[in-house]
Amino acid sequence: MAKLISLIFALLVVSTVCGQTVDTIPKKQVVPVKVDSLKQKSVQDTVKKESRKERKKREKEEAKAKEKVIFKDSTRLAIEAKNTQAWKRSLVLPGWGQYTNGGVWWIKVPAIYGGLLSTVLVFDFNNRYYKELLGVLKDSELGRPIDPYYVGVPKETIIRAKDNARRNRDLMVLLTLGVYGLNVAEAYIDSMLKYRWSIGDDKPKKTAFLIGPTLMDASLASGTYSFKPTVGLKLTMKFN
Repeated sequence: MAKLISLIFALLVVSTVCGQTVDTIPKKQVVPVKVDSLKQKSVQDTVKKESRKERKKREKEEAKAKEKVIFKDSTRLAIEAKNTQAWKRSLVLPGWGQYTNGGVWWIKVPAIYGGLLSTVLVFDFNNRYYKELLGVLKDSELGRPIDPYYVGVPKETIIRAKDNARRNRDLMVLLTLGVYGLNVAEAYIDSMLKYRWSIGDDKPKKTAFLIGPTLMDASLASGTYSFKPTVGLKLTMKFN
């Protein structure tokens, strides 16, 4: 009996020792990977930064995408085309844009050509006068006979008159360009007011001129401070 108990005890001890034996299955070893710092830095350096020009372009496209898109009908496009047509025609031929706009073109066109003709005539007069005085001075310096009209006239007076004629001639060139520019500007402004912007209701405007008698105070003209009635005429403009 004692031997049987000893055998059982020995078996328990052996089984306990075997259960505490370390597992001999090898674990998977983790091999450290070495990272090349230079290579990683070069990869980071290859990222392209956004330039100032590209950033402005991107911001412009984003702002354009946020804007409302307005679709214009054919009538509106035709009106805008007619708006730009007037000043271009006046640029080609003075008065053509005024005729395109309509209205009182029959007053504007003669005024434009009257201004151009006046500047051209004054230019021609001063140019001929300048050449005449210049010829007189050359003849006087060369000892040749001069125009009897300028005999006895001081040389300084002739020089001063020559300079004035040249200055007036050059001024007429600027005035001619000014009249031409006003012709183009008037055609553009008139077309903008007529076709693009609405400055009133749709009813046509009528202008009436009324002339009638009236009483005026003539105290200032007579030098007195008392009221002195005088009969006169009054011109009234009435817009309906």
